[in-house]
Amino acid sequence: MPLHRVAVVAPSPVSMFNLAIPELLFGKVEIDGGPGYEVVVCTPDPGPVATTGGLDLYVGRGLEAVAGADTVLVAGTGQRYEVDPRTVSAVVEAAARGVRIASICSGAFVLAEAGLLDGRSATTYWELAEELRRRYPALDLKGDVLYVQDGNVMTSSGYAAGIDLCLHIIRTDYGAAVANTVARQALVAPVRPGGQTQFTQTPLPVERGTACADTRGWAMRNLDKPLTLTDLARHAGVSVRTLTRRFHAESGVSPLQWLLHQRIERAKELLETTTLTMDQIAEAGGLGSADSLRTHITRRTGLTPSAYRATFSRLTAAA
Repeated sequence: MPLHRVAVVAPSPVSMFNLAIPELLFGKVEIDGGPGYEVVVCTPDPGPVATTGGLDLYVGRGLEAVAGADTVLVAGTGQRYEVDPRTVSAVVEAAARGVRIASICSGAFVLAEAGLLDGRSATTYWELAEELRRRYPALDLKGDVLYVQDGNVMTSSGYAAGIDLCLHIIRTDYGAAVANTVARQALVAPVRPGGQTQFTQTPLPVERGTACADTRGWAMRNLDKPLTLTDLARHAGVSVRTLTRRFHAESGVSPLQWLLHQRIERAKELLETTTLTMDQIAEAGGLGSADSLRTHITRRTGLTPSAYRATFSRLTAAA
């Protein structure tokens, strides 16, 4: 399988965190024993590049690196900056070739200046959202989301939302199982709330405590069983009311919402990685029946289970 090449464009000044995210996550993707991505960082003026932290980073590649990329990702600064016309030209040429274009944080200003966001949904760092809307009124600004995909163009809001965007890219290219593995290796949440229905999955908040961790782990090992609130509370050794309060405090959702999310994610992974029947997958994930599986998968992804499997199955790629 050929490497998927990602060109990360570093503006000046650049957020070091923005630059670290693609290398951290894409670099952990392994497919059939080899890397799934090649990440190349480039900049309009190769050499020392100022950062928002007061340091200089040495970037040796110029914008010619964009020419051979499958995905172009424009990093941001976390603050307002003047868009470099050379970067805009490189992005326009890449988009004309049909490659995927993405941005983190204020990198959205480059995509907007290139005209790629006209008539599209987009987002950026919340402190810059109104300026982006004012300067580029033809775009449809989504201010309450972590990332947005509109066709072949993706934008994310500030800082850590770049993690969500890169995991979404990995999930799109290689499936949820691979993306979840990368998230575990990087010690980040596979999905977080984005205030919108993402194509891949409805995210969960980052866990903020450990009091219910054992019970969550036990539930994950018993998803095929008809677990109830009483079952969860009994395992945790507390009342249903206490469990619900602690669970919501730690996970941001109710125990049953969390449980349903995990059941759907288990079903999606089985659709991607096995040839089990729909009834078998529904049973293994605790969703009951193939009809229930279809309802939940379609509501979550916009695809029927069969269509989801056809789109994201790793078995075809491995064969």
